[in-house]
Amino acid sequence: MTTITSEQINDFDKRYRTNLINCLSGIKSMNLIGTKNTSGQTNLAIFNSVIHLGAHPPLMGFIQRPATVERHTFENIQETKYFTINSVTKEVHKQAHQTSARYERAESEFDETSLESTFINDFHAPFVAKSPLKIGLELADIIPIPVNNTQLVIGKVKLIQLNEEFLKEDGFLSLHDQGIVGGTGLDSYLSAKEIGRYSYAKPDLPLSKYSHNR
Repeated sequence: MTTITSEQINDFDKRYRTNLINCLSGIKSMNLIGTKNTSGQTNLAIFNSVIHLGAHPPLMGFIQRPATVERHTFENIQETKYFTINSVTKEVHKQAHQTSARYERAESEFDETSLESTFINDFHAPFVAKSPLKIGLELADIIPIPVNNTQLVIGKVKLIQLNEEFLKEDGFLSLHDQGIVGGTGLDSYLSAKEIGRYSYAKPDLPLSKYSHNR
């Protein structure tokens, strides 16, 4: 193994450093965030920074990068207060990756990547039709992160559309059975496979493995 110091990291080529640092946090969720501005123009962009923030109340968030260029997703959320989070599957991962291209504001990534949009229950923002897990959110807060000029965008979960076949009796939702992929770095996509699900850990009790159908 090799040891890399912060001084060496700072001396790396920018692209090399970007690739390396983006791999350090491990396998991340890959999601498409859908928005629509007040003129009806839809937008779709892939994010690898979506996180769970709490279940009571249900909150999710993502990291918005610095506004050094136009950020159509972020601007639409600020304008309308609504957005969607859509899981990425193996079937559409190439199209999902293509949404990271810098399209013009008047160009919808849905159209440019041939990903069909859909609307659910009059929710303002568009969902990805082929996504097996669709989440509609209302903007709750935007928290600046001064150390690198990013922002944490927090949304309240307003609706969820999922396949009940993969929803277990205790509320656990199986993702790997649906072909949902993860990613590392900025351009690598991975298939996920569950290797175990276990009981709540307590100091004086051995772990027990849950059955697949729990």
